[in-house]
Amino acid sequence: MKKEIDQAGSSNCFRSLSGRAGRMARDFKAFVKWLLLGALMGVLAGGAGTLFYFCIVGATGLRTAFPWLLYLLPAGGAAIVLFYRLLGVPHPGGTDLVIEAVRSPGPVPLKMAPLIFFATSVTHLFGGSAGREGAALQLGGSLGYGAGRLFRLDEKDLHLMTMCGMAACFSALFGTPVTSAVFVMEVVTVGEMYYAALVPCTVAAVLAARIARLFGAAPASFSIAGIPAAGWKPFLRVILLAALCALLSELFCFVMRGTGKVLGKWIPCGYLRAVAGGAAVILLALIFGRDYLGTGGGVIASAMQGKAAPAAFLLKLVFTAVTLGAGYKGGEIVPAMFVGSTFGCVAGGLVGLNPSFGASVGFMAVFCGVTNCPLAAFLLSVEVFGAKGAAYYLVAAAVSYMLSGYSGIYSRQRIIYAKHKPLYLGNTHK
Repeated sequence: MKKEIDQAGSSNCFRSLSGRAGRMARDFKAFVKWLLLGALMGVLAGGAGTLFYFCIVGATGLRTAFPWLLYLLPAGGAAIVLFYRLLGVPHPGGTDLVIEAVRSPGPVPLKMAPLIFFATSVTHLFGGSAGREGAALQLGGSLGYGAGRLFRLDEKDLHLMTMCGMAACFSALFGTPVTSAVFVMEVVTVGEMYYAALVPCTVAAVLAARIARLFGAAPASFSIAGIPAAGWKPFLRVILLAALCALLSELFCFVMRGTGKVLGKWIPCGYLRAVAGGAAVILLALIFGRDYLGTGGGVIASAMQGKAAPAAFLLKLVFTAVTLGAGYKGGEIVPAMFVGSTFGCVAGGLVGLNPSFGASVGFMAVFCGVTNCPLAAFLLSVEVFGAKGAAYYLVAAAVSYMLSGYSGIYSRQRIIYAKHKPLYLGNTHK
């Protein structure tokens, strides 16, 4: 009997070891697979993102050198509408389409890549007020999904490839690989991180950032003055500023969505809406100046130095809402950063913070509020501003996330857990 028990025990032990060995072999095979696919997307989407970066820089430079290009904005808007319709996309889904594709069997058409590349470049060339990250997410997602289809990957793997492309293109544009990898895992479904994408997205983002740097693309980086020493008063001031930024982020989302709906209802024809929106942006620029055209990178840089006009954040919000609501292409994140940094510069000084430091807090707090991504927002602050004020930025991200409600710039984003308690809300909230 004892001999039989020993034999049974040995057999069970052997089967256990064999099972573990098999699992480790499968894990290693999956690791190598995603290491290679992540590297592939880092090169492919990272290269595309780098090219896109220089196109936007070139378009901005041309507009600055030839100010009269602004008056062609209505024609550019009509060309964007025509281009989308010629390629069979009369109602583009934008970044929301890519986000939905990560969560569902929905496809991301490969033709989305040239569409968004052309449309965003035209928007920036002629002076539309927009960002570039929306194009990066769509461009990268389209390339990632297309590459996955080429390799005949299954549905779940297509989701990961889409995320790899998003992370790589975002990283190439901003030079923030850590933020890029975490952002695409966090933004799709708030409260549920897609950790299966950690290895491929990290590899893709890091490689894409290196490629961009190799070709001379400058990463987003600012030197911040006046970061206070640890103390309860500075923390209270940061909390107050972050709370104000949370309210501002809700206003930002409301205006962005509302303007698009109102213009779509008032002017159903896409061509007329683009022409009217372009004319409105020209009129706004003639009245308030050209600082609010394009991404407004120069104004953001000035805010980081402690200089911003009191109404700059409201004017940028109006310029961007009209531009994107009229059908021009780009993104909302950089305009949100513009709004946050200029507001933080002014409001930070009012609550007792150094305006430069206040601008940095506003920059990341509004980004957090409009995307509902506190971890990515915190990591962004560390990559862009350095680690010296990390504790303050973490507090600001937490406050902004909790107080910014359940709205966001992406309508297909899902928030499945309540922000004030561990309460499951389901997949249909928001």
